[in-house]
Amino acid sequence: MQEISCAFTGHRPKKFPWGYDEADARCVALKQTLTREIVKLIKAGYTDFLSGMAEGADTWAALAVLALKKENPALKLHCVLPCEGQADGWTASARELYFSILEQADDIVYVSQKYSKDCMLKRNRYLVDHAACLLAVYNGEWRGGTAMTIRYAQKLGREVIILNPV
Repeated sequence: MQEISCAFTGHRPKKFPWGYDEADARCVALKQTLTREIVKLIKAGYTDFLSGMAEGADTWAALAVLALKKENPALKLHCVLPCEGQADGWTASARELYFSILEQADDIVYVSQKYSKDCMLKRNRYLVDHAACLLAVYNGEWRGGTAMTIRYAQKLGREVIILNPV
């Protein structure tokens, strides 16, 4: 499956200039760009997409795959979660969206049952280990999970596509 799989990584809303305001024109444009990149990947033969299901870029990419899947049922969305209860501290609307995506996913993988200080890192490594390509929404900062995931993918020789969020 790895050769036809693409994983997603990207920032959470607080790292974007618009924060949680998804009606902001920059956020709308980023989501459209994300969808266009996913369509290009599908045309290149990718059918399986892995999302870590964090708020922000991961969720937007998962939603794009689910929308495209309506026209192309061969597509598969695999949700790779760091632990049970990932969304426990989220707002009610964010949790509702999260669980609605999980209900539509083809597969859900829990990297750890319980939260631990390294469960997010394990999730990110799992995503890269099981994909030939990494599509990243990345602002260029050196620190953080998205940066580490990109460096790990590069170290393993994966194709990395970077979308600048601004």
